[in-house]
Amino acid sequence: QYSPQIMKKSDSNQLPLATTYILGQPPDTETLSIAGLMEQSGVKFGTSGARGLATAMSDRVCYAYTAAFLQYLERKGEIDPGGRVALAGDFRSSTPRIMAAAARAVSDRGYTPVNCGFIPTPAVALYGIQQGIPSLMVTGSHIPDDRNGIKFNKPEGEILKADEEGIRQEQVSMPDGLFDEQGASRLPLTLPPESGTAYRDYRRRYLDFFPEGCLQGLRIGLYEHSSVARQVLGEVLEALGAELIRLGYSDQFIPVDTEAIRPEDVDLARRWSAEHRLHALVSTDGDGDRPLVSDEQGNWLRGDVAGVLCARYLGVRHLVTPVSSNTLVEKSGWFERVDRTRIGSPYVIAAMDAALAEGRRRVAGYEANGGFLIADPLQHERAMLSALPTRDAVIVVLAVLMLSAEQGLTISGLLAGLPARYTSSDRLKAFPSLLSRERIALLRSGDEARDRESIEALFGAHFGRVATIDDSDGLRITFQGDEVVHLRPSGNAPELRCYNEAATPERALQMNRICLEILESWR
Repeated sequence: QYSPQIMKKSDSNQLPLATTYILGQPPDTETLSIAGLMEQSGVKFGTSGARGLATAMSDRVCYAYTAAFLQYLERKGEIDPGGRVALAGDFRSSTPRIMAAAARAVSDRGYTPVNCGFIPTPAVALYGIQQGIPSLMVTGSHIPDDRNGIKFNKPEGEILKADEEGIRQEQVSMPDGLFDEQGASRLPLTLPPESGTAYRDYRRRYLDFFPEGCLQGLRIGLYEHSSVARQVLGEVLEALGAELIRLGYSDQFIPVDTEAIRPEDVDLARRWSAEHRLHALVSTDGDGDRPLVSDEQGNWLRGDVAGVLCARYLGVRHLVTPVSSNTLVEKSGWFERVDRTRIGSPYVIAAMDAALAEGRRRVAGYEANGGFLIADPLQHERAMLSALPTRDAVIVVLAVLMLSAEQGLTISGLLAGLPARYTSSDRLKAFPSLLSRERIALLRSGDEARDRESIEALFGAHFGRVATIDDSDGLRITFQGDEVVHLRPSGNAPELRCYNEAATPERALQMNRICLEILESWR
């Protein structure tokens, strides 16, 4: 028999460690298979961490996943005994509860949870890298508030696909009786006091790199909505001299997706830009790792266009980007080498690591959502920007604004100098991933002639004959007129995504609408 004793918050400046058991007798435990729990709960690894319905991410599930992550690091010798683990989160309604469950798992395994508060994903990742400790971020990024997730970072950065599989294979011992039948904790779950160090270090990263007063004369709108990056982005812009207009603050979570921008956000951007005479309107998604930047007329830049401009400003030589990104990156001729990967930051990071292993330098990557990753330190003039191999939004916003200021051009003027390649993307919601894969598989039998025939039967009347087919991630079809249709099940939600590329923005948008109408028949 045992009697649990819980320390009160006032007893210590930190979250109490594991529940203490009298006479040193541990409680009964149950052994839990993470692979089985993923199937049972529906909370699985996607392209960016473990995600699922917030109701499915019970205290028990989040505790188990965090414990499995730490146990995996222990097996690999990548965590110091009794060390610290950093935690942060976004502004979703379920985030504080999930953070507290994760913190309990951290302390129960003998580590000290460091509560970094509600800060951007790249901020907590940067803190973990600088401190040489693991970190995790509770966020569902751009997906609706009824869903959430946990992103795990090793001391050197994001977990990769091999790590995800390793965590999935873990079996963890769970304290018996800690959770009720619904998976809720029977004991109060709390977080230690917030530490502001990670926030301050992230803010200082940009103020040390960009010249003092470099944005003077620019009138910038900040679309705050429910982004966890709204405070730090606003402070950095003002500190660099921009005249800042704060717009659209929300206490309720708004699922801003930088790859499928809501019609209301398109309308707001154009109205605000005209009303406030803005040089640009800027924002991020919910967890601050994907940027939004508009031109002076309020037209949002595509993420893969903003990524190219960011890489140009930073003087990147070797660039990595997923297969879904705009082909203007190759056509620009600005970079020594461009590598293409599957969609998802783990694949981009793996390719960047391979480039570094080859001895390449000034390596970076970006995704179609605009998130920018830096593999090794980049020097611009006399300032140095340290590596941050995880998606970041703030660097993209600042780099695009700086490129505009240095060249004396409006944002639309910058875009006019790019190759004439335009993309459009959207998705069908409530479209099960299994159904998406089954439908796409019907177009990719392995017989090239038959596949071309099937694809042309579906799309040929609108886009012509097939030139090439790429199934490295979903199905990417290039037609003989150099127009692109790319179909892919979302890795984070039950959605079927469609990306299109053409020589004009109007044609890319038209293609996207045609494709979505065709794909509706797949339901």
